[in-house]
Amino acid sequence: MRTFFLSATEPNVGLTSVSLGLLRALQRRGLKVAFFKPVTKHSPESEPSVLFARSICQAVSTPDPLPLQLVTQQVTSGKTAEVLEDIVSLAMASAKDADVLVVEGIHTDPTRAFIPQLSSDISRSLQADVILVASGADAEGIAHTQYMIARIRNSGRHVEGVIFNRVGIDFDEAAVASQLSGVPIFGVVRENPELSAPRTLDVARYLGAEVMIEGDIATRRVRDTVLCARSVSEVIPRLKPGVLVISAGDRDDVMLATALAASNGIELAGLVLTHNSFISPRIQRFGAMAFNSGLPVLRTDGDSFGTAARVSRLPLAVPQDDHTRMNLVIDSVVEQLDATAICAGLDNAASTHMSPPAFRYQLMQKARAANKRIVLPEGDEPRTIRAAVICTEKGLARCVLLGKRQVIESVASAIGVELPAGLEILDPTEIAGRFVEPMVALRKSKGLTAPQALASLEDTVVLGTMMLAVDEVDGLVSGAVHTTANTIRPALQLIKTAPGSNIVSSCFFMLMPDQVLVYADCAVNPDPKAEELAEIAKQSADSARALGIDPKVAMISYSTGSSGSGDDVEKVRAATELAKSRWPELVIDGPMQYDAASVKEVAAQKAPGSAVAGQATVFVFPDLNTGNTTYKAVQRSANVVSVGPMLQGLRKPVNDLSRGALVDDIVFTIALTAIQADSMTKA
Repeated sequence: MRTFFLSATEPNVGLTSVSLGLLRALQRRGLKVAFFKPVTKHSPESEPSVLFARSICQAVSTPDPLPLQLVTQQVTSGKTAEVLEDIVSLAMASAKDADVLVVEGIHTDPTRAFIPQLSSDISRSLQADVILVASGADAEGIAHTQYMIARIRNSGRHVEGVIFNRVGIDFDEAAVASQLSGVPIFGVVRENPELSAPRTLDVARYLGAEVMIEGDIATRRVRDTVLCARSVSEVIPRLKPGVLVISAGDRDDVMLATALAASNGIELAGLVLTHNSFISPRIQRFGAMAFNSGLPVLRTDGDSFGTAARVSRLPLAVPQDDHTRMNLVIDSVVEQLDATAICAGLDNAASTHMSPPAFRYQLMQKARAANKRIVLPEGDEPRTIRAAVICTEKGLARCVLLGKRQVIESVASAIGVELPAGLEILDPTEIAGRFVEPMVALRKSKGLTAPQALASLEDTVVLGTMMLAVDEVDGLVSGAVHTTANTIRPALQLIKTAPGSNIVSSCFFMLMPDQVLVYADCAVNPDPKAEELAEIAKQSADSARALGIDPKVAMISYSTGSSGSGDDVEKVRAATELAKSRWPELVIDGPMQYDAASVKEVAAQKAPGSAVAGQATVFVFPDLNTGNTTYKAVQRSANVVSVGPMLQGLRKPVNDLSRGALVDDIVFTIALTAIQADSMTKA
C-alpha cells in the first residue's frame, strides 16, 4: 500500500478540497482508496473532510480524527509518541485492504508551534510520500512553498510533488516550476468564483437572519450582492440570477423591482430586509405570486451597509450539508490534477471491482471519445438546458435542443446559464417538413398519410425519433416532462428492435459503496417469459461490458440451484439454460437467491463452485415487480445513486428519464446514450 500525506504550505490554501480531489482522482483509476484525517480542530464527529469523504467519496471506513485540543495537551506534556501510536493505529485500521491511503495533514495554525514538527513525524511514521498543497497567488506563496520543500528535504524526507490551489489565470506554471528545485507540479487548480457561491441558507445562518419566506433557500446560490442605496433605476440592471438583494423594507420601489424580476423567472438568490423591517402588506399582496415563486426572503436587524459587509466576509469553507457544492469543488480539483503523474506505479494495483468513481470517470471518458450527436426533444426544459450546457462544455456529446431559440435563450437567461457556441438549437417547425416522406415510408404498412405524419411530427419526441431513424443524430434522451410511454412508443414504431433482439428491456447501474452493479429489468417488462428473460440477461451483460464492468450474471429467484421448485423458479431455471446454450461465452448462473449471488460466505454454503455466486455484477430479476421493488429499496434504504434506466434491445439508442431527474441524472444519461451509440456502431 502507498500513502500520500498532503501538507499545506500556509493557512487557507484549500487543503480539504485538494485532499478529497486526490481521493476521487485515485478512485477513478480503479484503485481502492482509504482516507484519513489524523487531527481536527472541530469535534471529531463533525470534521467536514471526514464527513465529505464518507458521504460523497464513499470512503466509509474513514475513522474519526483525534481532537486538536487533546493532541495539544499530549504533545505539550511530552507524550508525542503516544499520539503517533494512536494515529498510526487509526490509519492502519482505515486502510485495511486498500491500494492507497490519502492522509489530509493538519491545517497550519500560528498559535500552535508544534504542528510542523508533528506533521513531519506523522508522515514519517506512516512512511508517506509528501505532497504539498500551496498557494501560487503571489511571490510570497511561492516563497512559502520553496521554504517547505527545503525544510522537508533537510529533515531527510522527499517531496513527491506540489499542487497549487486557487490560483489566478495569470499563474505561469513553467516559470514557477523552475523555482521548485526539481519537485514536479502535480496540478494547478484555477480559481473559480462559481465554486465559492454559498447557498442563501448559508447566508441566513451566518447572519442569524429570520427566514420570512423560505422559498428555495437550500438550493439558490449567492453569486453577487446588490446593496440598494441608490435609485431603483440603478438597481434594475443588476437584478440577475444569483443576486442577493439587500434593502430596507420601506423601499417599495426596490420591492416591486425585485418582485417583477422574480415574476419574469429570474432566479434571484434572495431578498434580505434590513433594519428589522417588513415588506409593506400592499406590496406583498400585489407581488404575491413573485414572493411565492421560490424567492427566499430574510430579515435582519443590522443596517444595509453593515449587512452587505458581513455577507462579503462569509467563510469560503463548504458547509457540511452542502454536498452539491462540495461535489463540484472536488470534480474541479480532479479535472486539474495530473493524475497520470500522481498514479505512476499505482495503476497495476487496481481493484478488480469497478468502483463508482471509476465508473463515472470511465463514463465521461468513453462519452468524450465517442463524440456523438444526441437530440434532446425537451429543449426548453430548464434541467435539460443545464445538462446540455454541461455536456457541451465537458465535450461529452454534441447536444441538439429542439425548441424555439428565443424561448430557450429566455429560459437559459432566467436560470443564469450561458449557452455555449457549440450547443445546437433547432426550431421544430422549421425542420419537421423534411421528415414527412421518410416517416410515411417507415409506417406505410400502417397506412400513415403525409398529413398524419406532419401532425405527428408536432410532437418533439416523434420528431427527435425521426432524426435518429434517418441518422441525423446518434441517440435520443427524453422523459424530463414526458412519460416513459411517450418516449418509448415512437422508438418502437420508427426505430424498432436491433437485429437478433425480440424484446426491449432496461437496466440500472447501481453505484454501491465499493462497486457498480447492474440491475435488470426494472422498468419495462412486467412478466417476461423464459426466452425473454434469457435475452434480457444477454442484453444486460453487453451493457455492463460496454461500460467497463466484467459481467457475471446472476438469475435471481427465491431459490438457489435445485433447492426449491415452483413455476417462477422453473422459469428462471429455463431462462438460465437457454442463455447458456445460445451464448456459451456468457458467465451466468441461476436460479439464485440475492444473498447467494452477492455474499461470498453465503455463496460458499449455497452454491459452492459457482463462477457467479458471491461475485455477481449483473442481477437479472424474474419480473418487473421484483426488479423495480428491489432497485428502489436499495436506492432509498442504502442511499445509493442509480443511473438509468438505460433501454436495451433497440436498433439505435433511445433513453428515458425520470420526471424527477436531477441535472446530473440527465448528464449521465446523455453520456450513456453516446456510449451506446458508439458500441452499436462498432458492433
